[in-house]
Amino acid sequence: MKTVLYVVLEQFADWELAYLSSAVNMLGEGKFENKMVSLTKNAVTSIGGVKCLPDCDLQDMPKDYDALILIGGLSWHDQKAIELKPLIETCLKDGKVLGAICDACRFLGSVGALNKVMHTANSLAELQQHAAYTNAQGFIPRQAVADNKVVTANGTAPLEFAQEVLTVLSVASEEKIKGWYDFHKLGFYTAPMPKM
Repeated sequence: MKTVLYVVLEQFADWELAYLSSAVNMLGEGKFENKMVSLTKNAVTSIGGVKCLPDCDLQDMPKDYDALILIGGLSWHDQKAIELKPLIETCLKDGKVLGAICDACRFLGSVGALNKVMHTANSLAELQQHAAYTNAQGFIPRQAVADNKVVTANGTAPLEFAQEVLTVLSVASEEKIKGWYDFHKLGFYTAPMPKM
């Protein structure tokens, strides 16, 4: 079974997590498990007020995982977020899928994790505020970008982000992933119900 780890910090963006985690579960047909990771095992509260109890913290999280997904939110500027830097570096070194959306992209830029891949974020300007970010030529002003197992998206793109992560992880066939995306993006009356 493949494992997808979702990093959620206090005031995480619940909508950025919901599409991806549910699609991994539904389209993955039992071949994937979703686990929540945070800095501690204490409950974290989403921007929407939903409390989430992480499965593990940085000390006891699984070492054998297939993807590390950083969910955006309002705490990526907090000093404690830097505790995730070694985890991100290991993920990249080991060639695992690394995903980030919204302000988590800015965080990746701040620790130099976007310097060797094409990427996007909420804006190039916010990435350039960080000395560790040196890859302005790699920035693409698009909803979501996947390059060399690194997936990034701006904060208005939870569906595009999910689609790219699902594709990079090979959660299902490209046809099934596209059907899932179209159904959720275009709506019930425009797109056919996807086959699960």
